[in-house]
Amino acid sequence: MGFSELLNEVGGFGRYQWIHVTLISLPGLFMASQNLLNNFVSGIPNHYCTLPGNYSLHNSTQDSEQWLKAFIPLDASGTRLERCLRYVDPQWHLLTANASLNSTEAPTEGCVDGWTFERSEFIATTVSEFGLVCSWKPLKQMIQTIYMGGVLTGAIIYGGLSDKFGRRSILIWSYLQLAILGCSSALSPNYSAYCIFRFLSGMAVSGIIINGVSLKVEWIPTPQRTLVGTLSSFFFTFGQLILAGLAYWLRDWRKLQVVVCLPQFIAFAYSWWYCESARWLLLKNRSKDALKALQRVARINGKHEAMEKLTVEVLHSHMKKEMESQKSTYTAVDLVRTRAMRRISVCLVVVWFATSFAYYGIVMDMQKFGVSIYLIQIIFGAVDFPSKLLALGMLSVLGRRITQAMCLFVAGSVVFANILVPTEMQTLRTALACLGKGFISASFTTVYLYTGELYPTVIRQTGMGLVSTMARVGSMAAPAVLILDEVLPSLPSLVYGGAAIIATGFACFLPETLNINLPDTIDDVEDKWCEHTAFHSTPTSESVWRLGLNDRDKI
Repeated sequence: MGFSELLNEVGGFGRYQWIHVTLISLPGLFMASQNLLNNFVSGIPNHYCTLPGNYSLHNSTQDSEQWLKAFIPLDASGTRLERCLRYVDPQWHLLTANASLNSTEAPTEGCVDGWTFERSEFIATTVSEFGLVCSWKPLKQMIQTIYMGGVLTGAIIYGGLSDKFGRRSILIWSYLQLAILGCSSALSPNYSAYCIFRFLSGMAVSGIIINGVSLKVEWIPTPQRTLVGTLSSFFFTFGQLILAGLAYWLRDWRKLQVVVCLPQFIAFAYSWWYCESARWLLLKNRSKDALKALQRVARINGKHEAMEKLTVEVLHSHMKKEMESQKSTYTAVDLVRTRAMRRISVCLVVVWFATSFAYYGIVMDMQKFGVSIYLIQIIFGAVDFPSKLLALGMLSVLGRRITQAMCLFVAGSVVFANILVPTEMQTLRTALACLGKGFISASFTTVYLYTGELYPTVIRQTGMGLVSTMARVGSMAAPAVLILDEVLPSLPSLVYGGAAIIATGFACFLPETLNINLPDTIDDVEDKWCEHTAFHSTPTSESVWRLGLNDRDKI
């Protein structure tokens, strides 16, 4: 007897579970907005140096473009105005027909009077308000790195606090923190204040994801966890499409910041309805509170007879094995205690880092494709639907190792191929980028399941915590690499693609886990690795998915 059987007695996947899962999943529609918000909030509008104060532009666009030639030189391509330089003295003769002058023939200077930003694509962004262009351009990517640092910090802090104070309490607090600080960031008077608000918002996002998923799966019986886990992942995908629509509609970073954070106030208001995890309450010796929670669930599910039969003794009999397992303590040292565990841990760390690194490297620089940023966001979001379905099919047919290696290799190869495509071929570049993003998304789907199956039961949560941390380190490093495009435009793509290709080799050294029993102890892993044999018995596919998804969703 276990906790899953106890859930079945109080209604299984009944009315309470449907409402519970739906309410927790809904805020996920705006989690994608938080992770990808910098693409729009910090979009770079077309710009040029502000003209000296004693000159002004004519009203018509044609006259304006002609007038600017006397003040702004052309860039190296000769097709558009230089963004960061202007002539020291106006070159009036350039306004005459057939006049030409290389930018090196007349003295130039930086934008000493600031910049003028066009408002056709964005009305206002942090870039235009805080002047994050030219020599200050690296600060634009730093916003995303700081945000991801908050996500990493939140995973460490709120993950530990949830084990101490409960999933429900920390989840409610995280909703409120994101709602208040997210909306407050729209009032940021300067760059530093905005970065601080984004860091704290990232912490809240991490608290929502970690505790929301844990609270959700701990109230779901085993057979339904696969379905719920798959359907819940599509909320993030739909969220990417919603973000594109909101950004296109508003086009002002302060308004967009408020709109994507306001729904968290609604989530905070109804989150008090949630029941705390009865499993967590029992493991914390709060049996009476666990009994009240289970009786409430049974009442909502219409199981009045089961509600009357529930007692503290019944709960203890169902959770006896789990409560005894709490007596053993394992640490991160156990992840590298044996040869097999060292190899698995090293390979998974590289795969997780490279997957997250390449993913955010692709999705955080969408303006480079020369296509409308709003359109490319919709395309990037839509490609997740077939990629996740493809991953599930490949996992069942080809196995975990081949699927993981293939997804990383194809993604890296596509990123490399895109470097060779001329910038004029925008359609092909966009198609290759979408293909690469799709396979990186499939790699994420695979590695979530794969990791849960590779680590033994006794240290599975510790292992998931390690690789989750490395994924967040990768997401922090990805925006910083984009700064290298100032040195060589193709350099960031070389780094992202190279990381995926290198991780392919590490993925090949992982053992296959398709249709095999999951290991329970470190010795199980060592024996099975050294013998180079399949795991001894074959479980049902449901048991593989149950343990893989159950532990995966707690990172």
